[in-house]
Amino acid sequence: MAARTAFYRDPYPRYAEARAAPGLTWLPEAAAWLVARDADVREVLLRPADFSSANSLLPDAALSGPALAVLAASGPPPGPTVVASDGAAHRRHRAPLNRGLAPTRVAAVLPYARARARALVDGFAGDGSADLVDAYARRLPGQVVGRLIGLDPQDVPAAVHGGYRAEEMLFRPLSEEDQAAAAEDVIALQRLLDGYVRDRRAHPRDDLCSELVASLAPGTGELAPEQRRELVASLQNLLIAGFLTTSALIATTLAHLLAEPARWRALREDPGLIPAAVEEAARFDAPVQAFRRLTTREVTLAGTTLPAGATVLVAYASANRDGTRYPRPDAFDLHRPEDRRHLAYGHGPHGCPGSRLAREQLHLTLELLVAALPGLRLDPAHPAPEPLPTLIHRSPRSLHVLW
Repeated sequence: MAARTAFYRDPYPRYAEARAAPGLTWLPEAAAWLVARDADVREVLLRPADFSSANSLLPDAALSGPALAVLAASGPPPGPTVVASDGAAHRRHRAPLNRGLAPTRVAAVLPYARARARALVDGFAGDGSADLVDAYARRLPGQVVGRLIGLDPQDVPAAVHGGYRAEEMLFRPLSEEDQAAAAEDVIALQRLLDGYVRDRRAHPRDDLCSELVASLAPGTGELAPEQRRELVASLQNLLIAGFLTTSALIATTLAHLLAEPARWRALREDPGLIPAAVEEAARFDAPVQAFRRLTTREVTLAGTTLPAGATVLVAYASANRDGTRYPRPDAFDLHRPEDRRHLAYGHGPHGCPGSRLAREQLHLTLELLVAALPGLRLDPAHPAPEPLPTLIHRSPRSLHVLW
């Protein structure tokens, strides 16, 4: 456990070793073969028939008996989602997301996103200090994705809370009691989303929830229980992916920019650097570090032959530090030419459909903060921000700042 925690907190030294080693590297901390080089990561992501996504979101924490009892009492578990499906099933789940997160939909929600970002900053700007994770990064993306889905604003805090509790239950070390309590919160989120699914069946609107219902359960009759479970799973996946990843991206980006005062000063003096900063931050320290894949047959990758059923850990964040593709890959360089070909948002069939929305929220955040809080800096009274020990939604726990 200690070795895994250390790796999850700072995986980059192991990534570098794996990129330099011949073939693939067995990673006991993840019980998987580490795919670390840019070319190899891209190859895996473009071969979904050989590298299945079925186990892409295996939990890091074993569920306790009390937690399993809570989850079992709510009925059968939800089915596969867009993240953990392949082939025709994946395309079926992906289609409504592509439509719901199309450029026109993202453009339509941006005025709301800017207004909510301004309201959040105005709420603490007069205080002279804040924890930007709690006061901003964990709030804006939930409000924005809630708007896209069609959640009532008063339900957004509960939905965001349930999403974070799902992450804690699956990816954080908790006591049995705390894990069971987290499971209760996850069930509460699923019940909330089930209410929206049934309402949109009866009263469709111009929102992503209605898009999912119409696409995954076409027709007008009452939804069958299995249809409701599938829709709730899809909505829960969309909600959690929509705000946790972007929250982590915003928090991690701000932490790196403020770690070197010259970086923040450069943005303040030349906001034209913001687009490059958005891409460099995602490349330098991706919020989703890696996903698992499962081999469907015997395959050879980078000279290593794997049997059917082998687990590989496809490290996007390692590929983004590959020196064969990026000069000075371990440097955070605001003057690096803007390059959207990095792998922070995946690649191939499973590339993130919400990447445009994530980029836009980070962009507007940097624009707002350099203008509203030009003197922003880390608070020396608090320890330097340290990433949570996770490969999913990599983010500092807190980010205490002054201005």
